[in-house]
Amino acid sequence: MIQEKIRDVQSGYDRVADEYTRRIYDELQHKPVDSQLLDRFAESVGDTGVACDLACGPGQVARYLQGRGIKVCGIDLSPGMIERARQLNTGIEFHQGDMRSLSLQDGAFAGIASFYGIVNLSPSDLVQAFGEMMRVLIPGGRLLLSFHIGEDTSQFEDLWNSGAVLEFYFFRVPTIADYIRDAGFEIEEIIEREPYPPEVEYQSRRAYIFAQKPRTQKPRTKIASA
Repeated sequence: MIQEKIRDVQSGYDRVADEYTRRIYDELQHKPVDSQLLDRFAESVGDTGVACDLACGPGQVARYLQGRGIKVCGIDLSPGMIERARQLNTGIEFHQGDMRSLSLQDGAFAGIASFYGIVNLSPSDLVQAFGEMMRVLIPGGRLLLSFHIGEDTSQFEDLWNSGAVLEFYFFRVPTIADYIRDAGFEIEEIIEREPYPPEVEYQSRRAYIFAQKPRTQKPRTKIASA
């Protein structure tokens, strides 16, 4: 059942890849808060390694980060999105992959930016996804996550009347913060904003979380024997 759901998400985004790219690819030109936060993320990563645009879609975030002078790649579940990302963004590597189970070695990335990448993940999926983000980051690696704020609920929508009906999850900020902490991250800052006008984006409140993988592993508490 889980694999069937993942295939539905994958095929849904394949189906709307062209329209998604047309609507979304230039969105950062109209979102100054998002751009400022990506600038901050890029500065924090610097030359420490490769940053990943996780759930990259057509690669607009990866392209922006590349323009800020850092090494970047992109990963997305949808082969259709990866195809368009490769066409639109020269000099950036894009790969198909599932953020719940990444085919990457430990410590592959110095940073992960995932803009609305968890929108199709159920609560049980989040545990796997954040665990994988922690695993593939280097010690001290940076995470910038954005998501739609809601009441820990999901809703089904037909994307742009395409016939691709997908389930979207909106979460309370404390819920996602708890998942991130449980995965082992240290949260640095949480930012919330109201939506931009309807012609710019879907009308939902947005949250952004800056977090870091600890530089050193915390020692486990020893249990004294009787």
